[in-house]
Amino acid sequence: MNKFALLLLLGFVALSAAKVYFSEDFADAGWEQRWVVSKNKGADEGKWGWTAGKHFNDAEKDKGIQTTEDARFYQISAEFPEFSNKGKDLVVQYRIKHEQNIDCGGGYLKLMPKGIDRENFNGDDVYNIMFGPDICGSGTKKTHLIFHHGDKNHLVKNEIKCESDEFSHLYTLIVHPDNTYEVRIDNAEVRKGNLKTDFEILPPKEIADPEAKKPSDWVDDAEIADPEDKKPEGYDDIPAEIPDPDAQKPDDWDDELDGEWESPLIDNPKYQGPWSAKRIPNPAYKGAWVHPVIPNPDYVEDDNLYAYDSFGAVGIEIWQVKAGTIFDDILIADSVADAEAKAADFKTLKDGEKASFDKVEKENEAKRAKEEEERKKKEEEEKEKEEETETEEEAEEELKEEL
Repeated sequence: MNKFALLLLLGFVALSAAKVYFSEDFADAGWEQRWVVSKNKGADEGKWGWTAGKHFNDAEKDKGIQTTEDARFYQISAEFPEFSNKGKDLVVQYRIKHEQNIDCGGGYLKLMPKGIDRENFNGDDVYNIMFGPDICGSGTKKTHLIFHHGDKNHLVKNEIKCESDEFSHLYTLIVHPDNTYEVRIDNAEVRKGNLKTDFEILPPKEIADPEAKKPSDWVDDAEIADPEDKKPEGYDDIPAEIPDPDAQKPDDWDDELDGEWESPLIDNPKYQGPWSAKRIPNPAYKGAWVHPVIPNPDYVEDDNLYAYDSFGAVGIEIWQVKAGTIFDDILIADSVADAEAKAADFKTLKDGEKASFDKVEKENEAKRAKEEEERKKKEEEEKEKEEETETEEEAEEELKEEL
């Protein structure tokens, strides 16, 4: 077999080995059978719509599910055949659009193990990974990335940016078997890192030696007061304030009625504050004491932080003050190529969406211009009418005077 044939064969093997665990484009009304709305919040659970939104490339293909009621919880989930990502890449990708110019609300997904109670899905359910944007005012605009390990949720140390405009954005998370991860927005990398260093999942490798104590005679004051420096004679006799020499008693001041006049006080330019000796280097200074560290006995190396034994459901579990967010094109797979293929389709959608927006804006601009023109025309007509009325009244007055 020649080299080209071998490479071609390996390519076919790689393609055949790629696995899509879950894919949802909400293209048909059957999504309501695939997804279950939780009953956990009762009347506070918001209703979902099915729409491509105000701006789109294709009115049918671009349909997703949309939050429709303000100040509501949204808890919905879908199941898929259980899988483990051990030894494989994990790719999570979805499209989100905040048509409401979101001010406060979540937009993230939760990937959960098999067996959740979908009818009662809520914020207390354990998840493996939480990923996606969260926005609230100007203070919170980030992409959540949380991994659950050891009964704790571990948030990425440094915040990852997110998008908050009213257009669609594609969020992609890639987790590799070497414990590295990558976050992309609109197929552009915004963060790359390692689960061991970017999250506090593992305890520190080293800790301060509990047996070590700073020596009692350790001197860590870098400077001391100069023992040779003496306070000048009469220093404490200088007052902080003095009567204003330029102040004069008002001419209308009455000592009997107003009391004896006193000049207002001003800051004394000669006053230098409480005296203190100048500082000089401390000859006994030993430097800052550094606590010795030792290997942490609780630290255990773990090369499988990326891996979970069970993935079986994906859910949206959020609160929104102002509704209008659309979720679509959810993909969970083990192939980055699958995500990138979807990203290529996303560019077409994005261009069409922008063209739709620009068209509507142009129409609105023309409508506003026409309304403004009509308003000005109406004002001019009313002004002319008023002038005619005034002219008629003046003519009547002149006629009365002549008579």
